[in-house]
Amino acid sequence: MSRVSMRMMAMMLTVLAGTLACQAGSGAAVPAPAADEVKATAKGKETAVVAGGCFWGIQAVFSHVKGVHSATSGYAGGTVKNPDYEAVSSGQTGHAESVKIVYDPSKITYGELLRVFFSVALDPTQVNRQGPDSGTQYRSVVFYSNDDQKRSAEAYIAQLDQAKVFPRAIATQVVPLQAFYEAEGYHQNYAEIHPNDPYIVYNDAPKVANLRKEFPDLYNK
Repeated sequence: MSRVSMRMMAMMLTVLAGTLACQAGSGAAVPAPAADEVKATAKGKETAVVAGGCFWGIQAVFSHVKGVHSATSGYAGGTVKNPDYEAVSSGQTGHAESVKIVYDPSKITYGELLRVFFSVALDPTQVNRQGPDSGTQYRSVVFYSNDDQKRSAEAYIAQLDQAKVFPRAIATQVVPLQAFYEAEGYHQNYAEIHPNDPYIVYNDAPKVANLRKEFPDLYNK
């Protein structure tokens, strides 16, 4: 069932969905990576790709992070070229709803992006679901583009698991990025354009609120 067709059901479950969303990471107990690169000395553009539930919420969070040039909703991790939303929603293409983050490494590090991701963007212990959304297309993934990103992600997950930051082991996968396909235009900046949509109010707005609360130095209006 696509998210569009599920919206009527979501409206009837908004209170429950809101409770789940608010529990999906507060950031307070998530430490910074023990090993993180230093900020670059010159401005530039680098890319990170992550997935964790509905891409509307992930995009909304990273659109408000200082040092991020852009956050784009799309699809990654599947076997079909140029997939569309309906195909991905079927769960048959293997893609996850993902977000491509283009950032300035002189303003924010990859490790800091990962900390935001694990703190306020999702519940990383969930398997193939986030809040009211379930299916492999909603799995949690860090897609790495190079060995440095792979090492950083794996080391940080191990650090968080060892410290027992979460009540269960982190289920986030760390896999190579093969391709990223930009989602349809109506998915881009959906949370900003539709702030009163019940799905956004109860599932995604709390994530942005937690970003502002837990990372005031990183929050960008």
